[in-house]
Amino acid sequence: MPEGEDRHAAAPAPVHVSVVSHGHGGLIRDLLRDLGQATGVTLEVTVTLNVAEPLALDPGTSPFPLTIVENASPRGFGGNHNAAFARRGEAADGFFCVANPDVRLEPGVLARLVETLGAHPSAAVAAPRVRDQTGRVQNSARRLPTPGRLLRRAARTLPRLDYPLGTSWRQADWVAGMFMVFPSRAFAELRGFDERYFLYYEDVDLCCRARLAGYDVLLDETASVTHDGLWHSHRHLRYLRWHLASMARFFASGVYREAGRTRARDTRAPWRAGALAQAPPEREGP
Repeated sequence: MPEGEDRHAAAPAPVHVSVVSHGHGGLIRDLLRDLGQATGVTLEVTVTLNVAEPLALDPGTSPFPLTIVENASPRGFGGNHNAAFARRGEAADGFFCVANPDVRLEPGVLARLVETLGAHPSAAVAAPRVRDQTGRVQNSARRLPTPGRLLRRAARTLPRLDYPLGTSWRQADWVAGMFMVFPSRAFAELRGFDERYFLYYEDVDLCCRARLAGYDVLLDETASVTHDGLWHSHRHLRYLRWHLASMARFFASGVYREAGRTRARDTRAPWRAGALAQAPPEREGP
């Protein structure tokens, strides 16, 4: 053994990354290239082809175990990621990452989020700050949605960011599903995404259920990813219908009603004091 090497050094954390493609072959290849450069973690990746596409990937040449799943018929966002999680049989000490094809990341992002989760066992999920291709921070970590907040957001009477920029981690009511990292045990305990949401609001629902189960939801501002932002619901009627249907389902759900009651009982924090210390002072972002 080389001098100074620690024979008891911990092995890199095992992370299973699930990505779903809807004809996003070029974006998938870019993301896999980024994942191939990830440091500080041991990766396994599942790519689910939700629609038929000529995606030329050879698992035999991948730098990490790569599984390609071709769906016989399209499934929803939550259904695809739940199936990827169940197919692998996750180790209790591992981590599960949900990533959109249009996300790009630096080599140390996954390791940083895993480190944050390891330091905060009360957390069910951690997500990075998300920036667009110009570097502008997106509003990817938000407060509990309500019809009133949505109307104020549409009228642009709310700050652009629900949580102004800080320098460390903080609690959030929910984080967007384009890039989320879960301890596998927490994802299993929460039974993953609610598959009744075909697309949209499944991330809101899961974060709310996590908070109601006593977990924390973390935004780690020491990590960031770039999101291309396809924004289908802004341009395609079918996606807009899915968005509105999921919104209606969420606001009619028991999860939303209980989350609202819990939120109302404590207006001094995201929902409760939680098991974590207060986040550092914030500054206004761009």
